[in-house]
Amino acid sequence: MYRNYQLLIKTIVSVLVTFFAFSLAAHTIEGSDANFVQSIDGPAIFPFIYLGAKHMITGYDHLLFLVGVIFFLYKPNHVVHYVTLFAIGHSITLLFGVLADLHVNPYMIDAIIGFSIVYKAFENVDGFKRLLGVEPNMKVAVFIFGLFHGLGLATKLQEFTISDNGLITNIISFNVGVEIGQILALSAVFILLSVWRTNESYLRHAFMTNTALMTGGFLLAGYQISAYLLLPSV
Repeated sequence: MYRNYQLLIKTIVSVLVTFFAFSLAAHTIEGSDANFVQSIDGPAIFPFIYLGAKHMITGYDHLLFLVGVIFFLYKPNHVVHYVTLFAIGHSITLLFGVLADLHVNPYMIDAIIGFSIVYKAFENVDGFKRLLGVEPNMKVAVFIFGLFHGLGLATKLQEFTISDNGLITNIISFNVGVEIGQILALSAVFILLSVWRTNESYLRHAFMTNTALMTGGFLLAGYQISAYLLLPSV
């Protein structure tokens, strides 16, 4: 049984690193979804809910940050508390960013999102306390990073020309879909973590798992910063 858990942990870490190596530029709205967004003229509640849910479930940067947030949360009500703070933050900036036509550099926002993964994983291994002698308020941090994650979502929608007809309804629907996707994805993650926590390998491999999260965050941030330096006019 122990060897099976060891193999599971190694597999998870390998998948995380490999996924980032080949998917850094994949988190966007493209193909038929992109064509649909630009062709809509009027309210389209359910299609935009679907797009929002799909974007969150495939949004590895948002999900990895939330995995870091819930990694050491053992009670469902604690998970709900932190995830709600994150949801409030990203809902504010997603809605405001699109509806107020607030333009920010997508590369720098995605770089900050990458660093948010690093920040939370570093906090999970007590890095701030051990190296800097401080203990950040994680509730405040989760909310603030939620604001940046929301801006990241907004920049994806701002890549397209969206009709003003039904815009508010469609953006709110997209945000509802994001929340649905977040709940579905995190429910699955929480169940897997809960099963893993029944084995002593959980705490033994916690440092390695969070190191993998930090590695993914640095890869994402580095990729986005490099793109920003190469394409400063975007």
